[in-house]
Amino acid sequence: MTEQPTSFERPQPGVDPAEARGALLRTPNPLGSPALPAQARAEGTPSGPATNMPCGKGNKGKEPPVDGPEHSQPATAEPDTHRPRPAPESIPPQPGTEEEKAPGGQERRSGRGLPPGRPMPMRRDGDRLRFVGAATRRIARGIDLDEIVMGLCRATVPTFSDAILVYLRDPLPVGDERPTGPVVLRLRRTDRIPDERDTEGLLLPPFPEPEPDPSPLSELSSLTTELCEVRPGGALNEVLRGVRPVFADAPAARAALPELLGEGGEALVPDGQHAILAPLRGRRRVIGAALFLRRPERLAFEADDLLVAAQLATHSALGIDKAVLYGREAYIADELQRTMLPETLPRPTGVRLASRYLPAAETARVGGDWYDAIPLPGSRVALVVGDVMGHSMTSAAIMGQLRTTAQTLAGLDLPPQEVLHHLDEQAQRLGTDRMATCLYAVYDPVTHRITIANAGHPPPVLLHLGGRAEVLRVPPGAPIGVGGVDFEAVELDAPAGATLLLYTDGLVESRLRDVWTGIEQLREKLAATAQLTGPDHPPPLEALCDEVLDMLGPGDRDDDIALLAARFDGIAPSDVAYWSLEPEETAPGQARRLARRALARWDLEDLTDSVELLVSEVVTNAVRYTSRPVTLRLLRTDVLRCEVGDDVPQLPRLRQARATDEGGRGLYLVNRLARRWGATRLSTGKVVWFELNRA
Repeated sequence: MTEQPTSFERPQPGVDPAEARGALLRTPNPLGSPALPAQARAEGTPSGPATNMPCGKGNKGKEPPVDGPEHSQPATAEPDTHRPRPAPESIPPQPGTEEEKAPGGQERRSGRGLPPGRPMPMRRDGDRLRFVGAATRRIARGIDLDEIVMGLCRATVPTFSDAILVYLRDPLPVGDERPTGPVVLRLRRTDRIPDERDTEGLLLPPFPEPEPDPSPLSELSSLTTELCEVRPGGALNEVLRGVRPVFADAPAARAALPELLGEGGEALVPDGQHAILAPLRGRRRVIGAALFLRRPERLAFEADDLLVAAQLATHSALGIDKAVLYGREAYIADELQRTMLPETLPRPTGVRLASRYLPAAETARVGGDWYDAIPLPGSRVALVVGDVMGHSMTSAAIMGQLRTTAQTLAGLDLPPQEVLHHLDEQAQRLGTDRMATCLYAVYDPVTHRITIANAGHPPPVLLHLGGRAEVLRVPPGAPIGVGGVDFEAVELDAPAGATLLLYTDGLVESRLRDVWTGIEQLREKLAATAQLTGPDHPPPLEALCDEVLDMLGPGDRDDDIALLAARFDGIAPSDVAYWSLEPEETAPGQARRLARRALARWDLEDLTDSVELLVSEVVTNAVRYTSRPVTLRLLRTDVLRCEVGDDVPQLPRLRQARATDEGGRGLYLVNRLARRWGATRLSTGKVVWFELNRA
């Protein structure tokens, strides 16, 4: 005997694999096989459960307290022509008994002798229990809301019902929060047996039964309202408060269905006990409802089916509750990680940047890896990558504090080794077990040099323009948080066209390979990628990052990964003009003359008036308070940048000058005429800069 499985992905005999999921199995009735008495009852003849169809030994003469549904069983072929296919997560075949023989000698359990498309319901207590177990296991597989609702639909259609409508609260309450406003139910999903032809070319009867204006089952979702409001004191509210499933012909359900399905939607519900309305109750409140429907030609639901519907509704509601909580936790984790990492990378002068971040797994979306790019005075940029031990919410919180500390220290323009020293002190203040690795590099596009300090982090890889990939020799240092350790910085060449790759150990280390093997594989991957674009053209940054991540294998995702790639374009010496001015009254006039000559050499005479005015104001402010030479530097890139440095640490502030004030209008002019401007404190003073568009 073959029984209808709960899982419908496996092809079934007699059904075209291309047909829709959930189609009933149909086998032509063997010639000369009389119809079973139960089939007459399925066609509308009233009959009690113990009158015309004697059931198994446990069902004789009474309704046992079972815990499962009535199953629709497909017809099977002769034993010598078809061997039942075992199906996981389904009701196992049960041998027939003498009590289950029909008067004509045919087995009730086998379904032989049934007309096409007319399944035989299961009546055994054990079969009901096995169905409930298989269905709840299928529902429990889901980890998010859609998977759980789909599991409920696919577990019940067509084994328990021919169609199902699942309504959920909108929005779904999360945890212990008390939603405000009216209770609104939204139609989340519908599922049904598709109307299709059987093996003899006969069309299955539509659902519900044909009337002057039939509403076929294929129009199930279009004939019901998507949203319905549960009115306080209404019939639907009373049914939901009752928690227990009810037949659709019950007085309370008859009044509640029009409210749930909308105007005209109640026409979908057949007469009699062919529908069950089951509230979905979570841990603390009702979160929705499920409507199970059977075709009119099938046997009606019985009292025991209410217990089955209650079990399915309870497991589904609890799973939905947990899925909503999991979704909220995942959202919080994603938001935390997103705010801890740079939303966008800056566009510093002379360098292009690209980055990637990958969590350790979908279930662990936060971690301690971070990267950063911080513009510094003098058109320099600080490149930072770090890794806090672990990939949890705690690691992400510590990472956020260390990243904020690194940004603050970078704003003070401290050397890389000093930045790591202060990060080490900060990690010790956070706790004794707050360990992290970090690599801090400062790139100067004018000198084409880079200064790097390392705190126990994997060394960076420099990809030269010709395609040679080099692992930089940087002193490894001790991790941040050890305390009492001195850090060392090295200064290296950063030629134009080269690419520096900073990464965390999740990219090169896993259970299947050690860190140095992974670094060598990364170096070879970069060299191979560079060969594709030729010796004169570096590979595009975004494509290079993708190629690097492609080296990860199935067992290489043990840790989260942060990746920062920097392409060094630099600033050509011909695009830099630098002067040192004595702090005298003639310094502003000298600055104007020098700026005018540089603009003429660069064919930027259109900016002469604006540059002379702004340079004169900024240099005048510097000369007024300083006692040492003032530096003036012009940089020609995509914009014209002017930098004035002095040894006074106080930063200028923009203020509104009064009518009687003799000064205070210089920064106001800079603010109105410049594209951007700012002031940055240095260890030896400050730099005031502004930018003008070249066009």
